[in-house]
Formats: sequence, C-alpha cells, structure tokens
Amino acid sequence: MLTNRALGIIFANMHDNMVGEMTEIRSMASLPYGGRYRLIDFYLSSLVNAGVTKVGVIAKHNYQSLLDHLGSGRSWDLARKRAGLSIFPPYSTSQEGAYHGRIQALNNISRYIKLSSEKYVILMDCDHVCNLDFSDILNRHAESGADVTIVTRDVIPDEDMEKNLVTVRSDADGRVREMLLNRYEEGCSVSMDIFVLAKDKLTELVDNAVCRMQTMFERDILMTNLDTLNIRTYQFEGFVRRVYSTKSYYGANMALLDPKNMDALFPEDRPVYTKVRDQAPVRYGIDAKVKNSLIADGCVILGEVENCLLFRGVTIGKDCKVKNSIIMQDTIISERSELNYVITDKDVVINPDRSLMGHENYPLYIKKFSNI
Repeated sequence: MLTNRALGIIFANMHDNMVGEMTEIRSMASLPYGGRYRLIDFYLSSLVNAGVTKVGVIAKHNYQSLLDHLGSGRSWDLARKRAGLSIFPPYSTSQEGAYHGRIQALNNISRYIKLSSEKYVILMDCDHVCNLDFSDILNRHAESGADVTIVTRDVIPDEDMEKNLVTVRSDADGRVREMLLNRYEEGCSVSMDIFVLAKDKLTELVDNAVCRMQTMFERDILMTNLDTLNIRTYQFEGFVRRVYSTKSYYGANMALLDPKNMDALFPEDRPVYTKVRDQAPVRYGIDAKVKNSLIADGCVILGEVENCLLFRGVTIGKDCKVKNSIIMQDTIISERSELNYVITDKDVVINPDRSLMGHENYPLYIKKFSNI
C-alpha cells in the first residue's frame, strides 16, 4: 500500500483572507463546519483513512484555536511515539520573520521533510470540504509516472472564486500543458490545492526555488516547468465545496441539509473524525418546532427552527423563530427573537426581542462573543 509511504503536509493559513471576519481570530483550517467539525478534520481524516500516519501542519498566525482543536492528534489516531502529528509554528530560517508563500514555508521545514522515510509527499490547503480517497490518488500518481499530480474538479467559478484559484488545461494524454492564475477558461479544470509528488523531487524543486528567491509553488515551480515536469491531474468527482467567501461558507454548510450530500461526504468506509466533546442529547421543549435542520448534541430548543445548522450547545429560547441560519457553538438566542439568513459565531448572545435578517447571497455574520 503506497499510502503508508506518504507524508501529509497541511497549510493551515493559506486562504485566511478569503472569508474576512470569520478568520480574524482563527485559521482557515480551524473554521467550524457542519455542526461539530473544523475544515482540517476532513483532510486529517482522509489521510488517516488511507493509512497515512505522519502529518505535518504548518501554521502562520491565529493558530491558538487550531492548537486547542488538534491537541496531540489523539482524535485522529495520530498521537504516536513515532510519526504521528507535528505542528510547525511560523518561524523562518531567514531574517524576514514568518514565511511568505508556500515555497518558503516548505523550506522552513525542509529538515523534517528530508529526514522522513516516506517516499511521497501530499501537500494540501484547508479551503475545501470533501472526503478524499488518498489511496486511489497515490496509486494513480505512481501508475502514471507523473512528477506531480494535481487534484482537480470541474466547476464554473463565480467572480469571488475566480479571484483566488488555479486552473489547468490538459492534452489528450492527460498531461498538463497550461496553467492559469485567477482566471477561468472553458475546458479547464480547477485545482483543489492538493498536490502529490515524490519527496526527493519536492526537496529538489524547493531548494532550486529558494536559491532564486521564488515564493509561489504554483507560479514559480509548476507553471515555469510545464515543459520539463510531467504534471498530471486527478479529477475528483465526489461531493466538494470550496470556502472562499462568507456566501460560499454559508452555501457549503446549508448543502448538508440535502441527505444525498450528507451520504456523499460521510461514507461509512471513510468516517470523518473530530475532537470529542461529550454532551447530553438535544432537549426539545413542549412547544418546540424543528423542520429540515441539522442539530448537534447539547442543544436546547424551546422555539422554532427551520432550515438551520445548530452547533453543539446552542440554546433557542421560547417563542424564537430561527430560519435559514447557521448558529455556532454555545450561542444563546433569547426569548421572542427572530433570525433569518444569519451566521452567528461561537458564544454569541442574542438578547430578547431582537430581529436580525440577512439574505441568501449576503448572510449576516455576528462576531464571536458578541452580545446583541
């Protein structure tokens, strides 16, 4: 099995600027999702399910929430005497301070990579919600003889997504012949920011790029070496949503209200693991009404909830009406309040008789610890 010969590298902060206020106090990797998960859970779980037992997480800033969530890696069976989970702080080997770009980040942990016994390296960001079969991806990479495999998907991006994406165009033999930054053209596939390559090839490419003061992996390594590197794509066909704006975050969560999407994202043979927080089951009041909603454990519902995702420990007061909303952990919505198209962060308090409304295209976001 090739996956037991692979090292996983996760970039926790690579797309923080895309979702504005939600990542002011946390990394993209620790962004809450689906009632109980963080975005990094899907990448860690995909790696572990495929037999990858050595994973490095590169942090840059706002990583306190991430450290608290990951701990020793026990929830993903990565708390091991050998290999297991390693978290790298934002130090730099130069005098510039924190790293700038993927190449410098990899150079900062070059010793960790070079001393690894694994043959392959899987690089990934945390801006997609998906459940990947890395066993199949690595097998396809080895069989194709590729230097680099890019995991892609077919999607027509909207204006916000197009501001920060990489698209690729392949020839009839499946080899990538063209790459575009922040631009989509018909016939192109969109990169999911997941790359597979041999460890020796990666260290060679990074060392050469550092000598030339290059910083961007896609532009300075892949795009400039399309003729010399055998770059191929792996087309992902499963459920996937990219988080690149508040609107896309809202849509990615609300997609879970469709049972078909839930089944696709959480197949029985590839479970998604997360930090355990034992709480009592949901408690419903005598006048509670719930319709088409995803409710995590520990919630108390006394009012009406429709088309919503409620994270752990949420309280919905008596005579409340909460619709089309995402209510994060330990939020309290007091009596007689009404919410529609609202995203509340963790530990928010909505006082009695409040009325808050956004729109499907512009959901209203309430910061963590807000008291309204």
